[in-house]
Parts: sequence; C-alpha cells; structure tokens
Amino acid sequence: MTLVARRSLGREPGREAEIQWETYRDWTEGQLSALLEEQCGRLVPADKEAERAAAFRFSKIAKPLGSLGVLEEDIIKIAGMTGSAAVKLDKKALIIFCADNGVVEEGVTQTGQEVTAAVTSNFTKGESCACLMAEKAGADVYPVDIGVACELGETGTVHPLIDRKIRKGTDNFIKTTAMTRREAVLAVLAGIELAGELKNKGYQIIATGEMGIGNTTTSSAVASVLLGLDPAAVTGKGAGLSDSGLQQKIRTIKRGIELHKPDPSDGLDVLSKVGGFDLAGLAGVFLGGAIFRIPVVIDGFISAAAAAAAVAINETAGGYMLAAHVSAEPAGRKMLDFLGKKPAIEAGMCLGEGTGAVALFPLLDMTLAVYERMSTFEDIEIDEYKPL
Repeated sequence: MTLVARRSLGREPGREAEIQWETYRDWTEGQLSALLEEQCGRLVPADKEAERAAAFRFSKIAKPLGSLGVLEEDIIKIAGMTGSAAVKLDKKALIIFCADNGVVEEGVTQTGQEVTAAVTSNFTKGESCACLMAEKAGADVYPVDIGVACELGETGTVHPLIDRKIRKGTDNFIKTTAMTRREAVLAVLAGIELAGELKNKGYQIIATGEMGIGNTTTSSAVASVLLGLDPAAVTGKGAGLSDSGLQQKIRTIKRGIELHKPDPSDGLDVLSKVGGFDLAGLAGVFLGGAIFRIPVVIDGFISAAAAAAAVAINETAGGYMLAAHVSAEPAGRKMLDFLGKKPAIEAGMCLGEGTGAVALFPLLDMTLAVYERMSTFEDIEIDEYKPL
C-alpha cells in the first residue's frame, strides 16, 4: 500500500475561509462558477489611507527619503493590503503547487514526469532548494498535490502533503484543451481556500511556488495570450532545452494557441485551454490574497503567469501582489511590467519552487526593522529631509 501523509491546515469556526474542498470538489461547473463569483465579490482595493500612514512614517525616519527603494515601497504596499500601518511579518508561508502537464508528450522538456513526483516528495521531507531557503528565511512550507501524474510513494512528515488533486496531470493542449473549464474553476477555488486557511492560522504573508515538468511551456502559452505577444518572444529553454528543443517548444505553444484561441480577457478560459493545474491553483492564491487581505509574493516567470491570469479573472487582485525578483526567463521582466510590479531582487534566478519569493522575506524583515525601530529626525533633533 502507498503511504502518503495528507494534511489539513485546520479552520476555526467563523474565520476567513468558509469554503471547504470536501464540500465543493464534486460540484457542477455552474455551482463552482457561482462560488467563485461570490468569493471574488469580496475583493476590495488596498487601503490608501493605511499606505499614506506608512509612507508618512518612512518620511520621518532619520534617513534619506525613499532610500530603501522598492523594499520601502513594499512595506507601504503591505500596509495598504492589510489595512493597517502597523505592519507585521512574523509568520510567513511558502505554498508550492505541484502538477504535471500533458504537453510534455511533444518533447518540450528535457526530463519526464517522474521528476515532478520526486521533487514533490522532496518538499515533504524538507530536502528541496526552496525548503532549505525557507528554513533560513523563517517560513513554513506547504506543498500541495493538485495534479501530480506519477505515484509519489511514501512522502515525508517535515512538510506533510496537502491533497487537492484534480486529476493526474492535464491533457496535451495541442490535442485538446489542457483541462475543462470546471477543472480550472475547481483549481482556482482550491487556491483561494488555502489562502484563507493560511490567513486563519495567522500567516501574514504568502510566497508562491510551483513544481511541474512542462510548466514553463504552459506559462509561456499563458503569457503569450495575456500579453498579446508571439510565443517566440516569451519562451525560453526552461530547465535546459537545446536550441532545437526550444524551437519545438515554441512551435507547440503556437499550435495550442491557434487550435483553442484562448480569450485574453477571460483568465479561466486561458488557464483551461493552455495552462496547468499548478498555475490555476496559484491564480487562486493570488485571488485569495485580495479576498483575505494578505500579501502574496510573486516568485518568477511561472508564478507571474499565474498572477496575470488572476488579474484577468479579477483585476483587483493585482493590488495584493509583491514581486520578489526578475526571472532569467525571456519574459520575466515583461510579465512584471504587465502586472505593474517592481522587483526587489535582480539576481538572474530561474530555479522556481518559490526560491525567489522566499529570498525576499529577509529583505522585508530588515526593512521592517528600520520602519519600526529607527529614530526619527525629531528624536535626534535635526532637520529632516524635504522633497525637492
């Protein structure tokens, strides 16, 4: 018998996440769509008054104005997201959605789907790059099986696996749509639910990660549609394709888009036709960030593609996102420009798993220390800087 540790985040009555996987997983597309519409109806823009209060506090601190750059701006944005200038980031989470993609049949990857299962298992044992970095950053890791195709075997107990499996991988999108619209909505709702449960458990910021062989192909397809760019402009070699492999990847994305004609104004249509379960789950987390007023950190290119899909579902979600870094993938900066986000880190990273997102956490902690504890000009009795 396969032994797989399954995990529930827990919920207190009357708290944020009213929806439960066990309740809605078997609902019809109509019922799921109505639930998603109801959840998105709770979105409100970030609190501008809280942002102004945080900006005022920074303006009084004894340092040059705006001298912490994007990090300073991020703390101000977090104040708006949470509705309070008393910013706290004591409890951090990294949520990693794991899923396989049927398009790997087209030779768009260097490795097979068994790698998805192996790395997912490593997450549960705390042995992956993201887990080791999260440990140093003081973040708890939550791996989610939302569509892994291969059997995982016995998983670990360091970070027990959360079961939100839609099915064992998507379909090959040059033969049929990657998933049904119902499945796309179900995956998005799973992400919203998990964001709410993390909020219930007291987490104050969420980093996003993913694992799935073939997901730079699906992300490039989503990016091509949402940005209105040729696939060649947004597609890279992923985890190490040859030049000929890259051309095959571009041709495959073009064929999928030409076949299904995803509607860029409909994020669910794009996800269902050329996306992946991991992307849809992440899009749900980004929407959940806006619903439950908790900041969500974009990792790299794949995470940014999911963020863009979330904005295509409801643009208010964009106000609750922070960009960690610029991915080394060709469309890394294009995606952030599309989302209107400034990255804090430019380090040429492209590992995925949420590694770039958790790398932002220590920088935010240091910036918050200045915000909370630095003396003001009035405290040290010298004239403050003035905008010129």
